[in-house]
Amino acid sequence: MPKTRRAVISVYDKKGIVDFAESLRKLGINIIATGGTFRLLKKKNIEVSEISDLVSFPEILNGRVKSLHPAIYGGILAKATEKDMEELKKHDIEPIDMVIVNLYPFEAVVSKKNVKLHDAIENIDIGGLTLIRAGAKNFERVAVITNPDRYNDIIKEIEDEGDISIETRRKLAVEAFCHTALYDTTIYDYLHGKFKPDIVFPDNLILHYRKIADLRYGENKHQKGAFYCDEEIKENCIANAKQLHGKKLSFNNILDINDAFELVKDFDEPTAAAIKHTNPCGVASDEDINKAYDEALAVDPISAFGGVISLNRELTVLIAEKISKIFVEAVIAPSYEPGALKILKRKKNIRILESGGLNKSSHGWDLKKVVGGLLVQERDFKPLIMDELKVASEREPTKEEFIDLEFAWKVVRHVKSNAIVFSKSKVTVGIGAGQMSRVDAVKIAAQKSNGRCEGAVMASDAFFPFRDAIDEAAKAGITAVIQPGGSIRDDEVVNAVNEYKMAMVFTGQRAFKH
Repeated sequence: MPKTRRAVISVYDKKGIVDFAESLRKLGINIIATGGTFRLLKKKNIEVSEISDLVSFPEILNGRVKSLHPAIYGGILAKATEKDMEELKKHDIEPIDMVIVNLYPFEAVVSKKNVKLHDAIENIDIGGLTLIRAGAKNFERVAVITNPDRYNDIIKEIEDEGDISIETRRKLAVEAFCHTALYDTTIYDYLHGKFKPDIVFPDNLILHYRKIADLRYGENKHQKGAFYCDEEIKENCIANAKQLHGKKLSFNNILDINDAFELVKDFDEPTAAAIKHTNPCGVASDEDINKAYDEALAVDPISAFGGVISLNRELTVLIAEKISKIFVEAVIAPSYEPGALKILKRKKNIRILESGGLNKSSHGWDLKKVVGGLLVQERDFKPLIMDELKVASEREPTKEEFIDLEFAWKVVRHVKSNAIVFSKSKVTVGIGAGQMSRVDAVKIAAQKSNGRCEGAVMASDAFFPFRDAIDEAAKAGITAVIQPGGSIRDDEVVNAVNEYKMAMVFTGQRAFKH
């Protein structure tokens, strides 16, 4: 296998390229570069040849065509066989053993506000992509480097081993093809949105997720797991929260923390929640976040044991002292008082996450995997507009009931279906989650309330198919109900509400969560 003797460099991101090129020259590797890179290296007194001189043809079309020539691609694509080397010699072409390329910043350009289509198109790289693909295809002989972070490792390997190993070239080829695939995906997504804006779901869904970490295991210890992030989602969320302390996050931790944080993000008022197995054990809002925490945890402290605590305000020293006395897996909040962190860190294993904010995206998809396929839907951002609620009962809810109905509806959206939430004074007093029948969800919410639901309101994530759930709610002391409406037995259900002198409003929208 001939040693690396010749490299072609064409980089938009010039970070580290001068030092890298200088090191290549010290190792006796000749360098060919395209216009901008050539001028930079020449300015730094590094010996370099320009591609236009090699191909005896200048860059044309404002730089759109510069490296597309047999003298370049023959040198890259020739195999390390006697036949191919003889063919190169016949055409006076020298082999190229290393390709160092990164691409025009298409993603950065199109992410700018009000970017013009012309500017986006001009930042679609052609020559660079072709160089990368050619080098990666011929990895048996050629090393292709697309990531500036690899420069130091490449130099060290050549210095230590005399050349770049086949194992390294294989890894670099995989990385290169991933690089080009993601680049093309970004272009596809942008042009689809630009040219087919009315088509929400494209015929071909190409997903781009970057691995954050390998996990110890999946939902169960016999399953492997990993965590990936969607780099297009810029809102504060579990994927970009900063872990300040504690053991590594597990698969189930991430699920729970995600649901816990997304719940409190729905509230403008200071709100705290305790989550277990992706369902809330208790949620409370109050002007004082300390009081909200106390009330949320008091709803069902037994179920909250070993769960997740989430806040939409800074976590205080007072709350930290209380958390330090119980067992929780993780805590997430926008920020922490300095003294609070010191207290929480006394617990060796508690996972402490800082979200840094509460902003929510206005777009995005919700993906659910099934065997052999993928279900895709828009994320549920539809707010409840109180003025548009339909009062279905003879009695209209009181002002206080309306406040609690709105609170309960926000919470029930985050409870697994079939879901029922009892709330009073902006505190959940009973939650029935994930039941096969709605009436059983009501019974469980009543049981969980431990008698605290007298005078509370009830939220249901879908309509009531029968009046039996209203009968159970009345027994528990519920005074008002919020639900989507739309059952063929709505009249029967409303009649039951009127019998008990309760109030009921229809939202006209469902809140299933499976």
